[in-house]
Amino acid sequence: MTTTIDVDRGARRATPRAERLSLSQARRAALAAQGLHRERPAVEPGFRQVTAAVRRLGLLQIDSVNVLARAHLMPLYSRLGPYDVGLLDRLHSRTPRRLVEAWAHEASFVPVETWPLLEWRRRAVRDHAWGAISRAAEEHPGELAAVREILAERGPVTAAQVHVELEARGGPGRRTNDEWGWNWTAGKRVLEYLFFTGEAVSAGRTAQFERRYDLAARALPRDVVEAPPVSDGEAIRRLVEISARAHGIATPRDLRDYFRLLRGVTKTLLPAAVAELVEDGVLVPVDVEGLRGPWYRHRDAALPRRATGAALLSPFDPLVFERSRLEELFGTTYRIEIYTPAAKRQYGYYVLPFLEDERVTARLDLKADRQAGVLRVQAAHAEPWSTPATAGRLASELRTMAAWLGLDDVVVASRGDLAPALDAALRP
Repeated sequence: MTTTIDVDRGARRATPRAERLSLSQARRAALAAQGLHRERPAVEPGFRQVTAAVRRLGLLQIDSVNVLARAHLMPLYSRLGPYDVGLLDRLHSRTPRRLVEAWAHEASFVPVETWPLLEWRRRAVRDHAWGAISRAAEEHPGELAAVREILAERGPVTAAQVHVELEARGGPGRRTNDEWGWNWTAGKRVLEYLFFTGEAVSAGRTAQFERRYDLAARALPRDVVEAPPVSDGEAIRRLVEISARAHGIATPRDLRDYFRLLRGVTKTLLPAAVAELVEDGVLVPVDVEGLRGPWYRHRDAALPRRATGAALLSPFDPLVFERSRLEELFGTTYRIEIYTPAAKRQYGYYVLPFLEDERVTARLDLKADRQAGVLRVQAAHAEPWSTPATAGRLASELRTMAAWLGLDDVVVASRGDLAPALDAALRP
């Protein structure tokens, strides 16, 4: 017997009758896909475990906010526990590179084999880059030619080094101030244009988190650079499958958001990709108790009988960066308040949800005070699913995180209804 599934407002097709999952089962499938359903390994993870975790997620979002730890470092900590961040640096900054920076879910690290699947975006710079970058070739042709020469002769180089070199060549690195919020040199805009279009890549980051730009043909593995072209349709299909595997269970909105398949050719190609993956049995239609569909389960998604993990999740963690999904599956309404005026913040500046078993049971505003050697809990709020054990599990997690960050102590401020219990749990 068959039923009709609406594939993201695309054409209707006859598909197998949907499976039925409880909301708890759907949560556990999502957590298992992300590697968050069980306690973290007791031994320090090595290169193999770090590599496997990145491949499991499919991408790591990059953000420069460093109030606690860089955004791309936290998801691996949440899944693996204390690990040597130098291993991740080795993956993207040393030859042969296994990760490369790309515009995926915003700026992200992706496995190098994903690089050819993003060519459609690099090619359509006008559709996908913002104005300052998309217009760079037309507005700064002199700088474009000069930067190409500098990369070929001196790469890898930072934007600051390129600026100095351009000034030495007669000043074409002048600053422009016609784009809100940015005061980039023309040279920086050209670099970002070359980065977006794939002519240049990041060969690593400095201690100050500046990109070190180099030619893609020199920095990437040869088999990636020389990989045969992938059609737009096949690329979107494979990106959707990566997203589906990372989600375990997902809506078309979730599948679209993971790699930001929001505009241009993806408007028509994404629904077609979902339909094809359903036809091929890669995506299995499911009904989730109490939630509007359609939902799809990746055919390899695990469904553990219970979830026993505990982890603090960064605002940029793949489990939480699609806020609607977090609210639907976990009942947690969450937003990052970095850009909210301090007086109007509800929970704090850099707030991390605390995942306990299969629920978000608390949220903490954290800051690594490196000068004082202290991990500061600036606010601690309980969620409706908090239990008497939450404060103790959270205290253990904070001690572990502080040690990983090289901090000597955890100090809890009085803000938030969970703060007294957490402070008591941290005391000897």
